[in-house]
Amino acid sequence: DMRDLKNKLTSGKNTKNIKSRRGKSFGYQVLGFGAGGSSGCFICATGGTVTEDGNFKIHTFTGPGTFCVAGAGACAQVDYLVIAGGGAGGNWASGGGGAGGFRESHNSCISGCYTASPLATPTSLPVTAQGYPITIGAGGAGGPYQTGACRTAGGPSTFSSITSAGGGRGVGAFQPTSPSLQDGGSGGGATQANTRVGVGNTPPVSPPQGNNGNNSSHPGSNSQHSGGGGGGAQAAGTQGNGSQSGPGGAGTATSISASAVTRAGGGGAGGNSITAGAGGPGGGGAGSGNSAATPGTANTGGGGGGGGGTNQNPPPAPAPSGNGGSGIVIIRYQFQ
Repeated sequence: DMRDLKNKLTSGKNTKNIKSRRGKSFGYQVLGFGAGGSSGCFICATGGTVTEDGNFKIHTFTGPGTFCVAGAGACAQVDYLVIAGGGAGGNWASGGGGAGGFRESHNSCISGCYTASPLATPTSLPVTAQGYPITIGAGGAGGPYQTGACRTAGGPSTFSSITSAGGGRGVGAFQPTSPSLQDGGSGGGATQANTRVGVGNTPPVSPPQGNNGNNSSHPGSNSQHSGGGGGGAQAAGTQGNGSQSGPGGAGTATSISASAVTRAGGGGAGGNSITAGAGGPGGGGAGSGNSAATPGTANTGGGGGGGGGTNQNPPPAPAPSGNGGSGIVIIRYQFQ
């Protein structure tokens, strides 16, 4: 009868179909939310040299450029490594150059599990769809001895709100001290016990971006001088003595680029009738005795080696100091 037919139409096959469609609709909505929640953190961007490490992209800038974000979800963030240019070594039996400031972030929820440096902060940077200019700090300029001549500090590197300060330059036996040139991401080294050393982590940030330079415990004489090493990202420069100029402070390693690389080592001090100091691990240049000092390695922010010389005052043909190494910026994020 009509009553039975009505019941069949409302509670039979059609009802089952309706329930089935609702179930599919609800399942689709859950799936869509889940995908949206994950992809909302994904990023599409260009700029620099781009490589991949699983689900993560890595943008490496060794020169100025733009990190251009074309698409980013509401929770999009990136991790970074920003290293400034290293300072130049000083002239004639002098301190090594300080390493460029080293600043890093690592949040494993943002850029995956890798071994970051001990200096890394867990606070990543949020990004939106726009261009982010990248500045790469140049290494400080070294050169031959000239009375009163100043070797230069390294240049800063920048990405978004992060600025790493250039490394301080080293000071030689006959150079005037200058806090504005000696201080920096890591401080430059100096010569003789009464000579001011460069102060690292200038301006101060947390975690610190570098360490102090050092001087020499030896008072010096017209026939013999030693210097202290420039500061590195991980350690201060080493103090020189009567027979050995100080090595540069050690840099630090990170695997943000998918393999461990040590950067931001301080420059070794030069010597006058004294053994010169070695460069700090991480691109720091070695100091010199009677030959040219070693520059900091490019794109590590390593400090330049201090210049050497003979036992004449001033030396007739002093060994030039080393240039600082240029900086680098690396950005890492999840793209899929």
